[in-house]
Amino acid sequence: MRNRILALAALGIALGSPIAASAQSGVTVGRAPVVVDSGTTIAVEQRPAFRDYVVEQRVPAFSIPDRVVVGATLPEAGVTYYDVPQRFGATTYRYTVVNGETVLVEPRSRRIVEVLN
Repeated sequence: MRNRILALAALGIALGSPIAASAQSGVTVGRAPVVVDSGTTIAVEQRPAFRDYVVEQRVPAFSIPDRVVVGATLPEAGVTYYDVPQRFGATTYRYTVVNGETVLVEPRSRRIVEVLN
């Protein structure tokens, strides 16, 4: 009887695992790290230098009424995106400053993938 219960439990776990895995999302809200499928983000040790670079470039800040969080989509018009210099690592993302926060953005979808402040 006990073996039958264990076998049924193992079968239930095996069948339920793919469903649970597909329910997982690669986007987290807030400043937690985000799981990305393509591109790379700026390394943690490079972030202070990158923030200094953004300040030196005098990138204009854009204002949006929404909170600046990972996963948010920026407006289609009115925001300018800039290439990340190679010295901060190869990345397919662009950066901009929104509501005083430097963010990395996936350029096609305009989705924020990381908040760097």
